[in-house]
Amino acid sequence: MKKENIHKKIGIIGGGQLGQMMILEAKKMGFYITVLDPTPSCPAHSIVDEHIVADFEDEDAIRALAEKSDVVTYEFEHINAHVLRLLENEGKKIYPTAASLEIIQNKFNQKKLLLKHDIPVPPFMPVASVNDILSAGRQYGFPMLLKSCTGGYDGKGNYVVKNENDCENAYAALGSGSLPLMAEKFFPFTKEISVLACRATDGDIKVYPVAENIHHDNILDKTRVPADISFATSQNAMALAKKVMEVFEGVGMFCVEMFVDGDGNVAINEVAPRPHNSGHYTIEGCVTSQFEQHIRAVSGLPLGDPSLIRPAVMRNILGEGTVGKAVVYGADEALKIPGVTLHIYGKQISKPKRKMGHLTATADTLEQAEKNADLAKSFIKITGEN
Repeated sequence: MKKENIHKKIGIIGGGQLGQMMILEAKKMGFYITVLDPTPSCPAHSIVDEHIVADFEDEDAIRALAEKSDVVTYEFEHINAHVLRLLENEGKKIYPTAASLEIIQNKFNQKKLLLKHDIPVPPFMPVASVNDILSAGRQYGFPMLLKSCTGGYDGKGNYVVKNENDCENAYAALGSGSLPLMAEKFFPFTKEISVLACRATDGDIKVYPVAENIHHDNILDKTRVPADISFATSQNAMALAKKVMEVFEGVGMFCVEMFVDGDGNVAINEVAPRPHNSGHYTIEGCVTSQFEQHIRAVSGLPLGDPSLIRPAVMRNILGEGTVGKAVVYGADEALKIPGVTLHIYGKQISKPKRKMGHLTATADTLEQAEKNADLAKSFIKITGEN
């Protein structure tokens, strides 16, 4: 009998909700999991084999994680890429690769690489002063986006520059030059979409159906699949996602966030080298979830079928009220609704706008799935209590 040539011990940097959902899939397949996370009671803590409690930038701790693992992966990109590069040079398996992570960590370098390969992105330029921002605005027109090249998530690190008089406010809001900045022409989008794609160690790529995303206060509120776009736009978006995977030569799940304008033209917004919030629908909605797919890819297993089983709508559940011990209300009412599945991440402290869980509704039609998801969301509340 042929011996399985797969990585059985997986190290994960980050024990939040994405790490937790990766681990749940990995444990189904018998993997030994070590997680590195600074929070002793992080969502992943109760389901891992080992938990290294340390900061994400702690080189010694990351090295210890690598020693305990056949392969190391991560649940978010704001980590110590330098030490991952060193570990790769020493023969350790890091997926997605440190090279792809380093490029993606800097939005300007990310966009430069995409542009080099003729992948459509909104026009952009580096800026280092108020005068540079003003000059970019005169070239691109207002409103215009000012972005921090590094860090930033859920809209943090972005500023919409409304007019010439707003340039100083924008510069101050993003650190007055303490971080590298870029200006980006506003893309006249009518929809925000995302496409998940996964690349295996042998180069095989699987692309998921296009998801349509709706944000409130720069935080993802709802994902609808399939997206309400034309067949041609959908095919174009999926082809672009595949091309992005080929450009980065990444192993594992990537999410390619895109804009669509009124004519169906598509431009890339950002690339995330990991499972993504907009892909949570895949747990119930697809043959192979993004989390199982990621574990398959980084461990050396063949990729699974990404096909949509039936229409799905995901709603994020954010903390409400005040900071305090997390208390969940309304689960009994929400789960009476056909096709609804509830995911509570187990974060002990609830904070306003903190991602505390999500729910997914699947149905025979997108309209019914959305109706059921919205009704379920109206019952669920997670508040902080003292």
